[in-house]
Amino acid sequence: MIFLKFKVISLNATALFMAIMLSLSFIGALTLTQTSVTANTAGRKLPIYCVETNEKKIAVTFDAAWSAEDTDKLIEILKKHNAKATVFVVGDWVRANPDAVKKFYQAGHEIGNHSDTHAAFSQADREKIKEEIENCNAEIEKITGFKPKILRVPSGDYDNKSIEVTESLGMKMIQWDVDSLDWKKLSVDEMYNRVIEKTQNGSIILFHNGVENTPEALDKILTELEKDGYKFVTISELIYWDDYEIDHTGRQIKTKTINT
Repeated sequence: MIFLKFKVISLNATALFMAIMLSLSFIGALTLTQTSVTANTAGRKLPIYCVETNEKKIAVTFDAAWSAEDTDKLIEILKKHNAKATVFVVGDWVRANPDAVKKFYQAGHEIGNHSDTHAAFSQADREKIKEEIENCNAEIEKITGFKPKILRVPSGDYDNKSIEVTESLGMKMIQWDVDSLDWKKLSVDEMYNRVIEKTQNGSIILFHNGVENTPEALDKILTELEKDGYKFVTISELIYWDDYEIDHTGRQIKTKTINT
């Protein structure tokens, strides 16, 4: 009788021990998974999507990789609204349209880098990314006399590697928080509603040149934003060049410095 009781107790103890070990294993696996997810999130680099500011200023930007036929029209509209824009150009486009680059630059607009051949940066190795950036910079410098300090990757296709290469060249990567979607050939009113609804202090708005409805939509949008008191500045005038952090949404925030 004593033997049987001892055996039952031993079996119960063994079962309890196994249950505890399984529970600990499960908790350990769960913790490891959560730690990995957190580490991946924390280790992800972001470009600048917009800027935190109390000032009513925004940046109007264009990606130039297609036609240059609307160059004069865009410059005229921007001048009408006292707007300074930033034009991110592809090296191939610069080689094909040097006069358009010169016109934008001489009109006071900023010229940014949009890669040399519109390559997919996330699929390229570091050397290829560096080559794409430097070759485009060289083409821009031939015309403007200066080397760009800002880059927008083709199709917004970035990763940690491309950001690291960009930063190693002393440049900042720029995205956008307001997309006109003009490349989808939206109507003027559709673009207008999208942009007006989403624009706020520190926004970076994305347009493209060489798109049918963009000039008319741009004029309508700038007219409304101007009424709201917004000032249109270049990316270099909008962003912070030092003492900043970027939050999880890509918003650039000026860090406070304490004078000692």
